[in-house]
Amino acid sequence: MGLEELRAAVPRVAVDVFGDQVDRAATFAQLLARHGVERGLIGPREVDRLWDRHLLNSAVIGECIPEGARVIDVGSGAGLPGIPLAISRPDLDMVLLEPMARRVDWLTEAVEALGLAVTVERGRAEDKAVQARIGLADVVTARAVAPLGRLARWCLPLVRQTGLLLALKGASADEEIERDGDAVHAAGGGEPRLVRCGVEVLETPTTVVVIERVAASKSGGKRRGGSKRR
Repeated sequence: MGLEELRAAVPRVAVDVFGDQVDRAATFAQLLARHGVERGLIGPREVDRLWDRHLLNSAVIGECIPEGARVIDVGSGAGLPGIPLAISRPDLDMVLLEPMARRVDWLTEAVEALGLAVTVERGRAEDKAVQARIGLADVVTARAVAPLGRLARWCLPLVRQTGLLLALKGASADEEIERDGDAVHAAGGGEPRLVRCGVEVLETPTTVVVIERVAASKSGGKRRGGSKRR
């Protein structure tokens, strides 16, 4: 598919979200459509809803992220939400953290194909050696990784003091906040709050649980001012 065909397939709202990076977003959509199912990154039914369910849904959480922030996307998998975020917000210092080797390979290929200044790391967020290696972030993102309590336990050690964990959630978000509030507090998080992103541009806004890091990290990690990028 050529550039003109890519542009023709792009929904109008994508221009509002991605701006002058919309062609790059279209290329990522094409990569996922071509390789996502065969490489076990997305289900067969997801190909027809890549834009609204995945790319746009991911990119709009940039509303919650400050300018120039260092962001770690935990369990990045197919590159969601990390790659759409990196495309729509080139000011971000983005790290994609993924434990599975075959998905790390995909992420590395996608980042190189898209020409993104993004770091790809293999590892698990809860691994203290990984925490020490990649340092702390202003914001940690996670999409479809784990229930909220477990996610907070894994991810908050990667968040600097007063930084944010952004957990993309679905219809169960309110229930998870009610059920896992104590676990979030025990992990060093503040009161979870529900935010809808993309309200003005998306038919179905993205549901995000926002958790501030309020307790000192026990991991001993130090925020890195910069990182080696691919």
